[in-house]
Amino acid sequence: MAITASQVNELRKKTGAGMMDCKKALVEADGDMEQAIDLLRKKGQKVAAKRGDNEAKEGVIFAQAEGGKGYILQLNCETDFVAKNEDFRNFVQSLLDVAVKNDVDSVEDLKGLKFNDKLTVEEKITEQIGVIGEKLDLSNYGKISSDAVVAYNHPGNQLAALVGLNKSGNEAEEAGKQVAMQVAAMNPVALNKDGVDQETIDRELEVGKEQAIEEGKPTDLAEKIAQGRLNKFFKENTLLSQAFVRDNKKNVEQFLNETESGLTVTAFKRFSLS
Repeated sequence: MAITASQVNELRKKTGAGMMDCKKALVEADGDMEQAIDLLRKKGQKVAAKRGDNEAKEGVIFAQAEGGKGYILQLNCETDFVAKNEDFRNFVQSLLDVAVKNDVDSVEDLKGLKFNDKLTVEEKITEQIGVIGEKLDLSNYGKISSDAVVAYNHPGNQLAALVGLNKSGNEAEEAGKQVAMQVAAMNPVALNKDGVDQETIDRELEVGKEQAIEEGKPTDLAEKIAQGRLNKFFKENTLLSQAFVRDNKKNVEQFLNETESGLTVTAFKRFSLS
């Protein structure tokens, strides 16, 4: 059966595969569109199996806020060339669109959702592995719910952040944008010291104590010095206590309260490729 250009173009629109791959699939399927789609999917599975051990360190991160909810998603690929490709970025956005539409809570839930009438999100990613020829990994996904949520996407889309606020409104959300940029730049480990896990606290105390002893301090004094260094760690690494990047004479908590009395951050998420 002769394969027409319109058939190739239709398959290409449906799958995103290259023209030659579409033509080969249609020839093998004797012009049957659905069978050709299945052949391209199987190709994706074969490529995925071959590239399973490859490292996927590049990729794209998108964050999006919709009213009182925010969503952030990371899809990894192998090369910077693919990460900068407009079709790849559009594909990542389409995955995020599915997450937002369905208010998804986790990566596994997202993978199991329908991407279209034929494929789940996980199956669509596998199909795209065959189209692109690289390992793809939906490596990270997060969601925040609050009175207001602000998203920040750093230029280049290798870093993004979400910030949840306890109040909505233009002034509060403008301040939230500044804090989201702070989260992206300063990478806080927690909202405040109460959010720092015990393992991190124990490690910081142990390191601080060992450093003090190496400096010649007696053990009992070393423990007090370690506690002081832990407090410094809290100040520098928890969001509300960090010096505000646009005015280091105040911390983030003070900046928010000055913007609007009682305004604060309820939660945040930050994804980065580096």
